[in-house]
Amino acid sequence: MKLPFAYSPNRCIIALLFSFLSIILAIQSNGHDTQENPIKFSSDSTFRIALFADLHYGEATSTDWGPQQDINSTRTMTTLLEKENPDFVIYLGDVVTANNVPIPNASFYWDQAISPTRRRKIPWATIFGNHDDAPFEWPSDWFSPTGIPQLKCPAPISSVSDEEMCSFKGTSRLELMKKEIENNILSHSRNGPKDLWPSVSNFVLQISSSNDSKHAVALLYFLDSGGGSYPEVISAAQVRWFQNKSQEINPDSRIPEIIFWHIPSKAYRKVAPIFRIHKPCIGSINKERVAAQEAEWGIMDILVQRPSVKAVFVGHNHGLDWCCPYKKLWLCFARHTGYGGYGNWARGARIIEMTQQPFSLKSWIRMEDGSKHSEILLSS
Repeated sequence: MKLPFAYSPNRCIIALLFSFLSIILAIQSNGHDTQENPIKFSSDSTFRIALFADLHYGEATSTDWGPQQDINSTRTMTTLLEKENPDFVIYLGDVVTANNVPIPNASFYWDQAISPTRRRKIPWATIFGNHDDAPFEWPSDWFSPTGIPQLKCPAPISSVSDEEMCSFKGTSRLELMKKEIENNILSHSRNGPKDLWPSVSNFVLQISSSNDSKHAVALLYFLDSGGGSYPEVISAAQVRWFQNKSQEINPDSRIPEIIFWHIPSKAYRKVAPIFRIHKPCIGSINKERVAAQEAEWGIMDILVQRPSVKAVFVGHNHGLDWCCPYKKLWLCFARHTGYGGYGNWARGARIIEMTQQPFSLKSWIRMEDGSKHSEILLSS
């Protein structure tokens, strides 16, 4: 057989090298959720997720109180991880309070927030809340007769000068996500498509069978609900992305789907308990009104049409931890985990547990003191 070009061993080697490089780049562009590092059910056919919501690291950094809250939050997460030993952790937004952070790189505090999970070598994913890339807000008391207080800035990073460490510059979502992905092999977070607004933490992760990494048992969707440098919305573009992506990877709605974002949709207001939490809702605190997104652009209409969607989980409201049914799915709040942010309610985390065969989805709240409450079966 006559070849269309002259055979050259060197040319073949170069072609192979380019092919190999293309594969490596494709893997890197796809984040860490590859066949080499799949997220799988455990050998006992269960998969447990801990939701850490509203940590608010970096709050009031110029005071003694602020850094102490970060220490308390780290202790809380460490305790909860020891109690529950989850297979995966989801940071459900407001990881940092960027509007309190007087440094150009809020990833200093972001890194502190994920350290308890990383230390235990548990994989995780993050989404953004309304405080994570908010611009720095000058405290009014800095302009009082006593003047600006002595700043307590972090120790200089080798590549950042002392002056830059306290230059009052914000950190964008893209910068925070880039540093997390680049520096942590256990992170399954992703940037998502660049043409979406809000445009960063929109991605989907597959939870695979314990004995077959190609067999999807559940799909976790993450959506950026805005805030900070964006309006507090899930945009029409994100709705179309979810429609197209879910149709592409789960066309017959055979695989159960679970949804995560930070700021509750307006649908949460429709099902919110009045005063006490009563059946069919379940939870332990109902201390404030639902602080919903600014507008509703169709995401809930799409979710209720898909029988595969089992539940939506959000944070944002520190004084709510209930789950309530909404048509054929469940709307759930996490539990305020961090000591930063408003409210003095006891800290904890919402736990999600799936079983593989037959599929089931249940959830409960684990408190920092070790107690457990509000267990509920969300799907069976």
